[in-house]
Amino acid sequence: MSDALLNTLAEALADVVATIDTCDDETLDPDTAVKWLEATGAVLDRLSPADRQDLGRLLRRAADRHPAGPWRDELQRLPEGFGLDDDQHELYCTDIEHLMRRFTAVVTDVDPATPVTTCPGWTFADLVRHHGTTHRWAAHVVRVRASEAVWGRDVPLGLPEDPAGLPRWAADAAEEALAVLRKVDPDTPIWSYGADQRVAGYARRLLFEGVVHLADAELSLGREPDIAPRTAADGIEEFLENLPHLPRLADPVAALPAGTVALRALDTGAAWTAAFGPAGFSWTRTGAPSPSAAVTGTAADLLLLVYGRRAPGDRRLTVSGDAAVLSGWLAATVF
Repeated sequence: MSDALLNTLAEALADVVATIDTCDDETLDPDTAVKWLEATGAVLDRLSPADRQDLGRLLRRAADRHPAGPWRDELQRLPEGFGLDDDQHELYCTDIEHLMRRFTAVVTDVDPATPVTTCPGWTFADLVRHHGTTHRWAAHVVRVRASEAVWGRDVPLGLPEDPAGLPRWAADAAEEALAVLRKVDPDTPIWSYGADQRVAGYARRLLFEGVVHLADAELSLGREPDIAPRTAADGIEEFLENLPHLPRLADPVAALPAGTVALRALDTGAAWTAAFGPAGFSWTRTGAPSPSAAVTGTAADLLLLVYGRRAPGDRRLTVSGDAAVLSGWLAATVF
């Protein structure tokens, strides 16, 4: 999509919303106005954080193209009114908090020896131990402001002797990580194995660790995961951003024959295309017109697909193009 088209759409959205918001009761029924604005807000809530930030910038540019006065002031308030300027770091921390409560509630009464069907060879004890360890590790890395790689084995874990105590231990680990993350400026530079070399990257990473591992627990118990579309879309982008920085994924992807895989979310309208092969790896927030393979589904199902928790043949997904290209890419990027 061209910059000209994006700017035009943002300006049109700004003018329509501001007009609705400033209409008097005689011109537009207040209940109808509220319904329209709430519907618009719900649609914008499906956007990933990066897209929301981009939209906020576009709306401000649209406002700046108007002369100074009450109308421009009204337009400039739109990003804040739709929550596009919310503190994303704190939103991630809050989401982690809620997610860990859900995770703890799901795993607490499960026999620790129960197999995790989405992680062959793992039991629930392994899953909970891994999840809690990731939080302890992240808390340690941020607390010491690590400037080089830190291994999980080098972090004090304080594991309980009885596997039945793992859920409470993991919940405490999450509380510790959140306390550290909320104390430190999210823009502080820090070592990370991912793309984002700031403290902020750890909050985002812990969120999607939680999303995927809660899904592991729920799927293993025959339950369907409930992942918000906006969260799922952001998770797909975080996965694609980090992929080139993880040698155990980047190297197998580089060894693949040249190909492209397009993902399209039916519920949010978002699309992504990953290109790979000898020329390197890249991705865009667009749907390629003629990809080697394409997958459509909800953002949540696409997130579970890229993390290997949904198979390409799942009834919730529609696959077109060369299935071998898709299978090869998924096998190379198994997380």
